[in-house]
Amino acid sequence: MSSVPPGGQRTLQKRRQAKTNKDKQLNQTPTSARAAGVDGSSNSILKIYTDEANGLRVDPLVVLFLAVGFIFSVVALHVLTKITGKIF
Repeated sequence: MSSVPPGGQRTLQKRRQAKTNKDKQLNQTPTSARAAGVDGSSNSILKIYTDEANGLRVDPLVVLFLAVGFIFSVVALHVLTKITGKIF
C-alpha cells in the first residue's frame, strides 16, 4: 500500500476532466426534435415561470384580494336580487 497524500496532481486532473465533460454536455446541440423542445418539452414550459419571462407581473397578495373581491361581489349580487325580487 503506497502512502500518497490526498489531493495533488491526480485530483486536479480529475476536476479538469469533469469540468470539460460538463461543458461538453451543456454545449451539445440536440439531435432530435423532442430534445430541442418541439414536442412539449418541460424545459420550455419552465421558462414561463422564471424571472426572465416577459409579461405581466402581479403580486400574489393582489391576486388574493381580487379573488376575494370577486367572490364578495357575486354574493352581494345574489343577495341584492333576492331582496329586489321580494320588493317588486
